[in-house]
Amino acid sequence: MTTIRRFCCNDLLRFASVNLDHLTETFNMSFYMTYLARWPDYFHVAEGPGNRIMGYIMGKVEGQGESWHGHVTAVTVAPEYRRQQLAKKLMNLLEDISDNIDKAYFVDLFVRASNAPAIKMYEKLGYVIYRRVLRYYSGEEDGLDMRKALSRDVEKKSIIPLKRPITPDELE
Repeated sequence: MTTIRRFCCNDLLRFASVNLDHLTETFNMSFYMTYLARWPDYFHVAEGPGNRIMGYIMGKVEGQGESWHGHVTAVTVAPEYRRQQLAKKLMNLLEDISDNIDKAYFVDLFVRASNAPAIKMYEKLGYVIYRRVLRYYSGEEDGLDMRKALSRDVEKKSIIPLKRPITPDELE
């Protein structure tokens, strides 16, 4: 049985195996601690039998006015637990918090342009490619900014794609 609960400090010492995937962005401990302190509602872990960490999602809420949005900083599932809808459950949780608690207009995320399986999964979850960010990942690989409109964005303005790619310094 899988339990989804808030991430806690002790999890920082237990989740390294989930981060071993080469497509998963990893950060230093202070980065994770900042998210845990500032946006605890947006940081969850999926735990399996024996308290084994199966995956996690880390995000935040940011922006102003119609740019007020939830952001998925990282979502990852250990390889042995993939194809069980776990990432979908974690994404749905972050979307629900963004929509119903923080009243955001949309949720966004960045994904490597080469990560076709993730892009396909996000599209199945209702995300669209909003814009391409040139050399977003380490100055080498392009990133795709994908968005999903929430209930507050009645006219779906937040997901109208930009016509040209941008550079990282143009990100707001």
